[in-house]
Amino acid sequence: MRIIVAGGDGFCGWPTALYLSKQGHDVTIVDNLARRKIDDELHSNSVTPIASLEDRVAKWKEVSGKEIKTFIGDLNHYDFLSEVFRQVEPQAFVHFAEQRSAPYSMIDREHAVYTQTNNVMGNLNVLYAIKEFAPECHLIKLGTMGEYGTPNIDIEEGYIEIEHKGRKDVLPYPKQPGSFYHLSKVHDSHNIMFACKIWGIRATDLNQGIVYGLHTEETKLDPVLANRVDYDGVFGTALNRFINQAAIGHNITVYGSGGQTRAFLNIEDTVRCVEIAAENPADKGEFRVFNQFTEWFSVQELAERVQKVAKEEGLETQVKQIENPRIENEDHYYNAVNTKLRDLGLEPHLLTDDVIRDILRTALEHKDRIIVENVLPSITWK
Repeated sequence: MRIIVAGGDGFCGWPTALYLSKQGHDVTIVDNLARRKIDDELHSNSVTPIASLEDRVAKWKEVSGKEIKTFIGDLNHYDFLSEVFRQVEPQAFVHFAEQRSAPYSMIDREHAVYTQTNNVMGNLNVLYAIKEFAPECHLIKLGTMGEYGTPNIDIEEGYIEIEHKGRKDVLPYPKQPGSFYHLSKVHDSHNIMFACKIWGIRATDLNQGIVYGLHTEETKLDPVLANRVDYDGVFGTALNRFINQAAIGHNITVYGSGGQTRAFLNIEDTVRCVEIAAENPADKGEFRVFNQFTEWFSVQELAERVQKVAKEEGLETQVKQIENPRIENEDHYYNAVNTKLRDLGLEPHLLTDDVIRDILRTALEHKDRIIVENVLPSITWK
């Protein structure tokens, strides 16, 4: 299958591109390298050294014998995107190419506008490109479980049956996004659903939980293929951030009470979920939603698990509650449905002490790269 992986130089996109290539698909990466530029802006970095995209794909060809083509450009430039579609003629378009940090979107007006312009307009361009150049192409779009918020009812997969004043209907599940980033994902979902309705596009919205982990079988083949690991208060996700704090002997900092419960999944399951979606495409005109996660934890639970493994590795670190920089419910009900991907064959990689230990040992190997002042939050919602 001819597959474009947009955002293929990023944390989720790079291992996905390698995995799909290994499975025999004809993979093309499209990326504007914005994530690397944001590192410079924030004076931050990946814990693991990251080779250039050119060196990465060259090394992949060397170790696997498989070629991944690359296009460097922006989805917001429609002439560029049109040319990519003309040359590749994609059968599936995996869309990771969005600004993915909630804190980044909350820095100020400029960053909020950038996030929504980049994400929403870029996604609209993809929809028009599919309509114009590849109407049978299946859009596999990375959404987020954060679109739903934390309602006091079970979170269904995209849709919910409502009975109101004696009548019933199946409607899109209500959204309660918690940042301008999460709002951009909600707008994407609405635009995709509308495009499916009017143009007959095939689309799968993968509402992904928080991704943790580092390695996949493919990224372990050579150091040049290594995936990035973010640890800072802007792009570092909860578990990876806690592990890197432990590696440098810093307190593991929990926002507020730590009762915030979120859905999580291993990066190895991210790549498999994309494959499952590609191999089982949505019907023509169907806007399909999968909740892409494998388990959920409270933030406090995660911190304590990291502390336990760190102690076993001879590291003494304390779990410390700090003022929550976000505006969010800290103690709430959480029960989300995630049956559709399992029904299609997903076999989850669950969070174990060994998984935490593997990430921790990588962080220890590169702990000289961790910029200490970056491990605490610097952006507030207020």
